[in-house]
Amino acid sequence: MAQQYGTLGLSLARLYAFNAHSISLGVFMILFLGLRVPRLSLVYFFDYATLTTSTVTGWCVIASFLFTSLAGAVYMIFVVERARKCLDFSATLYIIHLYLCILNGGWPSSMAWWVVNGTGLAVMALLAEYLCIKREQREIPMDRFHSRV
Repeated sequence: MAQQYGTLGLSLARLYAFNAHSISLGVFMILFLGLRVPRLSLVYFFDYATLTTSTVTGWCVIASFLFTSLAGAVYMIFVVERARKCLDFSATLYIIHLYLCILNGGWPSSMAWWVVNGTGLAVMALLAEYLCIKREQREIPMDRFHSRV
């Protein structure tokens, strides 16, 4: 997608990836936290204090973030299409997330927040690169170019 439309396409692809990332995080939050908390809010998305290993709810938030990074790697196949751009897109998503966390709750001072987001970034970038390389290495079907004799 980004290759076809230049800089505008790249910006739109990043916006699409961020929206898909946010939607999948919301879906995983609903799945893991829906029955645990009385009211799901944006605090679980952007407040670093919710990412804690001392409560079951904190572990559910951590699981949501890690499963979202797996889903994000799958989105990257369709948005980025090139293995060498996966790290850039993944880092952009996580930098935007860091910025939104700073706006919401201040600088993340929790070690768990940094470990979970660093692991999520690494998983998303490496898995997306692997999947994009696999996609790039597929053989091009030549059946439609052969004449029927």
